[in-house]
Amino acid sequence: MDDLIGRYLELGLALGRHIDGMVDAYYGPAELAAAAASRPPSAPGELEARARRLLADLDAPGELDPSRRRYLRAQVQGLHVTAAKLAGQPISYVDEVEQCYGVRPAPISEDELAEAHRLLDEILPGSGPLAERYVGWRESQVVPPDQLGLAVGSLAEDLRERTKRLFGLPDGERVDFEQVTNEPWSGFNYYLGDLHSRVVINVDLPVLSTSLGHLVAHEAYPGHHTEHSRKEASLVRRRHLEEETIFLVGTPQCLLAEGLADLGLEVVAGERPESMVASHLVPLGIPFDADLAAQVSIAGEALGAVRGNAALLLHEQGADPDVVVEYLVRWALTSRPRAEKAMEFLTDPTWRAYGFCYIEGLRLCRSFVAGDPARFERLISEQLIPADLRAA
Repeated sequence: MDDLIGRYLELGLALGRHIDGMVDAYYGPAELAAAAASRPPSAPGELEARARRLLADLDAPGELDPSRRRYLRAQVQGLHVTAAKLAGQPISYVDEVEQCYGVRPAPISEDELAEAHRLLDEILPGSGPLAERYVGWRESQVVPPDQLGLAVGSLAEDLRERTKRLFGLPDGERVDFEQVTNEPWSGFNYYLGDLHSRVVINVDLPVLSTSLGHLVAHEAYPGHHTEHSRKEASLVRRRHLEEETIFLVGTPQCLLAEGLADLGLEVVAGERPESMVASHLVPLGIPFDADLAAQVSIAGEALGAVRGNAALLLHEQGADPDVVVEYLVRWALTSRPRAEKAMEFLTDPTWRAYGFCYIEGLRLCRSFVAGDPARFERLISEQLIPADLRAA
């Protein structure tokens, strides 16, 4: 293993001793993980210095392929920010997001959100305040708990076949789905290596039929599991790019992973995938009006960026958390329990800057793909950084 690669893996594992969840996946050399776990956590200042030295060495001439070196440098830049924060060095929230993930966060205008509200007001049935009608409609789309496993399995089978036809999947890949509670996110992919993912769905709050197709596509096919398993097969096993055996929060790797995963459903099922989703849910007796769901999705797409505004309000402007919850309730048209659940994510030390991976990641990946499946295949096959997508 190249010395630079080994140092990168060791640095990521060492930072993971300080930050729960930072090492999202690791299936590299077992001896590196064992060594990291066996010794006391390194001092944050030492980790910051190691990251700084690694950045300098990546900038110096060497034998490592230039494109590989460029990818690693972007990754290590994110690790350096994380280490510097641990060591007590000050950094603004927007600088943290930019230096970790490769994009400068910006709020969505409230005029744009107000226009989304106007469109939704025209579409949603009934009378009365928009927020009450929107929340009421969404909460009427609950997947019965005893049907959730069947619905997930049916959607996953269809999405797997579509993904396989379009892009191919490595022989032996598999996904196991489970339900969990007491987590700040709605779903999570634990990539275990050996082409195997454990996907968990959080049932703290009722799972909605309007988000289930996206959730399965995002975490499994053609999202996280597809990217991980294809890269393990092609980049790790065939090309021996060992840096791909670790997936680290706080790096540009995450922004592209979340962006492509959010884009995945429309890539394999069409720009309006609601009829496909309905074909799996309606036979199970799960409420899902494909036409209305499509109209609401189009009209309310801007609401997905409200969480970015909320993060900036909380971390950049120092707003009181209760004020931020009320902001989410007002502009995201969400219930207070769901707004409070979103705040768990925004205030979690591991995930506080991560929300922009979805917002900016989707914008960047959608612009890059521009409806071309071949470009999406690049996202799930190659080592790319945000600057590559902007330059394409």
